[in-house]
Amino acid sequence: MAIQLLRARGYRVAVTASARSHELCRSLGAEFTIDYRDEDFVDAVLAATDGVGAEYILDVIGADYLSRNVDALALDRTLTVIAVQGGTRADVDLRRLMQRRVTLRAMTLRARPRVGGRGSKEAVISQVRDHVWPLIAAGSVRPVIGATLPFAEVERAHELMGSEQAPGGKILLVR
Repeated sequence: MAIQLLRARGYRVAVTASARSHELCRSLGAEFTIDYRDEDFVDAVLAATDGVGAEYILDVIGADYLSRNVDALALDRTLTVIAVQGGTRADVDLRRLMQRRVTLRAMTLRARPRVGGRGSKEAVISQVRDHVWPLIAAGSVRPVIGATLPFAEVERAHELMGSEQAPGGKILLVR
């Protein structure tokens, strides 16, 4: 979804993913695919941007990639952490953040109040309704369903999510 939303806003998109996911990522609009197992994503991003770095990084890994993400980011740009698959604690070189003038954002929907202003879940829903749903309605952003399983196979779906055989896209449980 992030690939499609960023492309819809005019960004050139680079992704780090296993090689088996590259074709799917490119079909969704990623211009550059980087195999995190075999390539240094900082080098790849810098090469793709003529040494400038990324305008924006959306990070789902967290701690393990924090300093590398800062290295891949252009000056005066933003790194947003939305998940912590690689851990929750990292040493941060504050001087490096200051030198690169990085804006570091970290967020989760769960910690937001249900209602009550700009940072609430209600406000996020409103933004999605105003800015994302029209893109879905127009067909420029679409959900990617990798597999559909009967609800009775929920355990299998969980096993599949964490395996090397996980399909590209969401795993949908149906009745």
